[in-house]
Amino acid sequence: MPDIPRRGLLAGLAALGTGACSELGNTDAAGAVFDAAEDWHRAAHRTLASRQGLAPEYAPEDRSPDVKGNGSVTVDNDIYRDQLAKGFPDWRLSVCGLVETPLRLSIEELKALPQRTQITRHDCVEGWSAIAEWSGPQLGALLDTAKIKPEANFIVFWCADILYGEQYYESVDLVDAYHPQTIIAHELNGAPLPEKNGAPLRMRIERQLGYKHAKYLTAIEAVADLAPIGKGKGGFWEDEYDYQWYAGI
Repeated sequence: MPDIPRRGLLAGLAALGTGACSELGNTDAAGAVFDAAEDWHRAAHRTLASRQGLAPEYAPEDRSPDVKGNGSVTVDNDIYRDQLAKGFPDWRLSVCGLVETPLRLSIEELKALPQRTQITRHDCVEGWSAIAEWSGPQLGALLDTAKIKPEANFIVFWCADILYGEQYYESVDLVDAYHPQTIIAHELNGAPLPEKNGAPLRMRIERQLGYKHAKYLTAIEAVADLAPIGKGKGGFWEDEYDYQWYAGI
């Protein structure tokens, strides 16, 4: 686990969170089948939906009355609660790892960047969905500003929330990182992102299931390989409960 996301404002957070646990993939044989299925799913999805293929977008009247919180619904820490009450004046988002120009941006600096607003459907692995409007800068623009190095293959999202004693993280490859609908959202339905939905920042990876949309975002790291991170499977749920790394919809 890298040093940068563990230092600074929100290091050493206490554990809080709930989430669904899949019993699938608990044997080596089942794991091999799921790995093969995931490889096929990813290849098929990207054959049918190219780098620029968009997830469906909706009209304002289609928005759901609520987007429920899931997994972590807060960060159980006095520093987070203080920042939440004040509007996150000291929160910083780091862009680090295999980049030529590391970044450390405040919420106001992120808001000052060109913004994308999209009304999309959030699909949870538990079976529920919600349509909502999300706003924020495109991840690809930040990566271009930071100038990711040629050896970078994946983007890792580090989060402030702790689940079952482990720091939450997720990752995508560069195809999804540079997808035009992949944004760092700070607004939900035209208002600041609520606490239960990941305030002040969360990822929107619109062509993947909800557990890929990391909340309480503190750092974005470009890496060559996912194997040295956590248990090497590319995310918290992947490491702990054998969720698929590629969760395309």
